[in-house]
Amino acid sequence: MITIVNYGLGNISAFANVYKRLNIPVAVATQKEELQGASKIILPGVGAFDHAMTLLNNSGMRETLDELVLHKKIPVVGICVGMQILAKSSDEGILPGLGWIDGEVKKFDATLIKHKTRLPHMGWNTINPINSSKLLIGFNERSRFYFLHSYYFKCNDIRDEIANTEYGINYSSAVQKENIYGVQFHPEKSHENGIQLLNNFANI
Repeated sequence: MITIVNYGLGNISAFANVYKRLNIPVAVATQKEELQGASKIILPGVGAFDHAMTLLNNSGMRETLDELVLHKKIPVVGICVGMQILAKSSDEGILPGLGWIDGEVKKFDATLIKHKTRLPHMGWNTINPINSSKLLIGFNERSRFYFLHSYYFKCNDIRDEIANTEYGINYSSAVQKENIYGVQFHPEKSHENGIQLLNNFANI
């Protein structure tokens, strides 16, 4: 069962609707008991890093998520801020992240961005897959997704980066460490490419 973690952030219904369209069973967890049947986990998120970590830590699900992901190796994908909280820390706040992937979240240097509207990075952009990953099957350097963020994920181990995107710099727009995945873009807002990516995750 694909289980969406509802800790107060993210487009929960949008993910559920995509899987309904794909005829793939999905559940929503708001408490730790509802995580127990998960075979895959979606960790959505929007907004600020510290706010996301505070809500997740207070949800009662943090310890169970650590057990499922780190010990039972259940596949998980973090989306947008849900990806960023996979890191150890963020320039956006003071709280520690989950630390599931060795990285930090950094703010874009607006002076390097040539677009008239520099931040947030908002709208459609391409990804460049650089390492083989089941999550990115069927995608190439022309594949476009919808982004909305002012901070980016910096991998301390480049082997954890599976795709990058150019926005002033080349940054990690998708990451993977074993069973742990993250994407900076919003697949639930990315039309057919987003549906394909969520279907790929279901088939991991």
